[in-house]
Amino acid sequence: MAATTRHLLKSYREKRDFSQTAEPSGDAAPRAGKDLFFCVQKHDATRLHYDFRVEWEGVLKSWAVTRGPSFDPADKRLAVRTEDHPLDYGDFEGTIPKGQYGGGTVMLWDRGTWEPVGDAEAGLAEGSLKMILHGEKLVGHWALVRMKPKKGEKRENWLLIKEKDEHADPDRHVTDEMPLSVKTGGDLDAIANGHSPVWHSRKAKSSEKPAADKKKPVKRTGKALALPAFRPVQLATLTDTPPEGSDWLSEMKYDGYRALVAVAAEEAKLYTRTGLDWTERFAALLPSLQALACKSALLDGEVVAFDEHGGTDFSTLQKRLKEGGELAYFAFDLLELDGADLSRLPLIERKSRLEKLVRETNQPALLFSEHVRGRASAVLKGICAAGHEGIVAKRADAPYREGRGTSWLKVKCGRRQEFVIGGFAATDKKRRAFRSILLGTWEEGRLHYRGKVGSGFGDGQMAELMERFEALKTKASPFADLPREARRGATFIEPTLVAEVSFAELTADGNIRHGVFKGLREDKAATEVVDERPAGTPPKTQPKGKGAAAMTNDDAARVAGVRLTHPDRVLFESQGLTKRDLAHYYERAAERMLVYAGGRPLSLVRCPQGRQKACFFQKHDSGGFPESVRKIPITEKDGSTEDYLYVSDAAGLVSALQMNALEFHIWGSRNDRIENPDRMVFDLDPDEELGFDAVKAAAIDLKDRLGRLGLDSFPLVSGGKGVHVVAPLSRRQDWTSVKAFARAFANTAADEEPQRYVATMSKAKRKGRIFIDWLRNERGSTAIAPYSTRSRQGAPVATPVSWEELEGLAAANVFHPADVLARLDQPDPWSDYAGVRQSLTKKALSGVGLA
Repeated sequence: MAATTRHLLKSYREKRDFSQTAEPSGDAAPRAGKDLFFCVQKHDATRLHYDFRVEWEGVLKSWAVTRGPSFDPADKRLAVRTEDHPLDYGDFEGTIPKGQYGGGTVMLWDRGTWEPVGDAEAGLAEGSLKMILHGEKLVGHWALVRMKPKKGEKRENWLLIKEKDEHADPDRHVTDEMPLSVKTGGDLDAIANGHSPVWHSRKAKSSEKPAADKKKPVKRTGKALALPAFRPVQLATLTDTPPEGSDWLSEMKYDGYRALVAVAAEEAKLYTRTGLDWTERFAALLPSLQALACKSALLDGEVVAFDEHGGTDFSTLQKRLKEGGELAYFAFDLLELDGADLSRLPLIERKSRLEKLVRETNQPALLFSEHVRGRASAVLKGICAAGHEGIVAKRADAPYREGRGTSWLKVKCGRRQEFVIGGFAATDKKRRAFRSILLGTWEEGRLHYRGKVGSGFGDGQMAELMERFEALKTKASPFADLPREARRGATFIEPTLVAEVSFAELTADGNIRHGVFKGLREDKAATEVVDERPAGTPPKTQPKGKGAAAMTNDDAARVAGVRLTHPDRVLFESQGLTKRDLAHYYERAAERMLVYAGGRPLSLVRCPQGRQKACFFQKHDSGGFPESVRKIPITEKDGSTEDYLYVSDAAGLVSALQMNALEFHIWGSRNDRIENPDRMVFDLDPDEELGFDAVKAAAIDLKDRLGRLGLDSFPLVSGGKGVHVVAPLSRRQDWTSVKAFARAFANTAADEEPQRYVATMSKAKRKGRIFIDWLRNERGSTAIAPYSTRSRQGAPVATPVSWEELEGLAAANVFHPADVLARLDQPDPWSDYAGVRQSLTKKALSGVGLA
């Protein structure tokens, strides 16, 4: 132990009798690794508290946080400075004997790495330590701030504060939501009693389909449970080399479609990684999944098809989905079981329960994804030698966390990734529809050319692709940097199709060599396809030149004719979505969006410092807006006149975005007849205890109620928690009449079903109910515009859906810009909206007691 460290640990060592306590003495060798460690230990001593520790100067600087960390920036949690602890204390979990200093149970509640923001040494000395945490529970920007010392004070009192960023959440109670150990998955009682989950591993088996034995599956009995809701999936980060050590489990990387499976009461649903309901598409799996031996479950895995050699093959899978045939499901994670959320347990424990569930169910199409603990390099070598795609290595002790992180790592045998198809090259051969396809990936909002692929196509497959190409033809090249030789003989298409391609290597320019087409990926939007590089690899350098192929910085930042400042500023960090990305979204979505949002007064949600900072509503022109964000004078209730904002083209939408508008809210009337609404909207706002199934059922009920009054309606998922039921109107009534009807309609529903609905805003009265918000049908009130993004994590989009589609959705925020762009190429779910001619007739008014 270095002299400095020994001095810092003097107080720690003097307080403890290491013949009585199992706490580390601090004599262990220094911790390896460059990253600074931090941990939080839940300590049930004289009173429960949380010990927050960060590595600095070779020790763990420590604070006792009496109420634990909070994700609410308004919460300033008292953190009492305690003695420095040795680094190996960061792995300690167990019981300190009664009578010893700190006697009680210690849980390793969170751990990870941290980055100082600024000078940490000065921060500690001056009483303001700012940091970024990368924990399994605590993430983002945090601060420790020392309180002003009081006279005679013997201890340092600090405050632990969550700073405002995309992770801040006033409604999140992390200590209640995630109470268990990150080391063992146990609670305080289990640790005190010396119990922990039983961990085990099994050897990986071959990918051949196992034959089912003769035992019948066990179906658990008891009270029926609701079908689990979709939740965002965990994603793996690409790396060049597999991780070493027994902390990692290695699984085969399957060649299929990622899918979440939700089951309950012999009902099953399958969702894509983006939350789309593909149950019908994977219908061949339903009998096996409906037989799962449980009351309810949410599984993560891969839908596959076995080829003639017993391997999983994407081309075979696509053929089976089209023509019919056997499918299989490799289950590799278990997120919920019998109503209990397992996502916080260590992976090894989740897989243990998953294996038991799959074995008990005993269905040939339902397979458990075997793993090997440690020896990742040897496993990869064997997987590659057998001709498979690669492995996914996963931290054995990690919880399930949505999004891409480093606790799941994928290592590929060969090169294989998705590319966007931007065109095709003609051929003079009669039996071929085209010679090759032109491919690209997105980089900083531009589609960069990555080469051609001309092999891997069957005759029938070529003909089918050509049909799709014909419908997408365009004169302009979608590529930012297409070489002259690639342009010759090329026909361009809208860049909306995604091809999966295997290839030998990339050239020095980053282009594909010896590529083979494997199939179209219809579960991934083209706008999500970027160059898939191993972590830490710099982006491909783009060639510079003259003419159209070499865009200037000004051109690169110009969308819909609007010049963007700071186009690469990230607006939604969880997706890496930049201002340029969002501008391209609005440019493409404008035609569909302006049908509902164009030519009517707007309120904008503007976020000048980013969505995680202070945002505000703006409805009046304050000056400074570009000309494409237009103005219309409207008389206010007091007789004064104010200029309101509106847009009428893509340039207007992009200009509003340039002014930091992240949400568009619309009036219920258009500029040409302000006093006569052309739509009526009911926003279903549920109590927090209610699930989305209750909201969907309520929306369908309102549709039926309106239908009985002679009114057709259309559903819009809000991008938040609710659904808007929208009824078009023929502009015969004024605002007073429409507001009166909307209020009476909501009150009638609430009177008839008081346990289900409430028609007042009071949150106290909303307990266990759904608020039918009719107040948006008032002059000057607004509702979120169809196809508008929301200033919430993940950039959810308010999306029009059909009534049939609504029934299959898992939440109101499952659509994001990439998903919506893919939907633009599909039939409009509101295609009948413009043709509806209806008004508030005597029948409608009498149905709510107004006639």
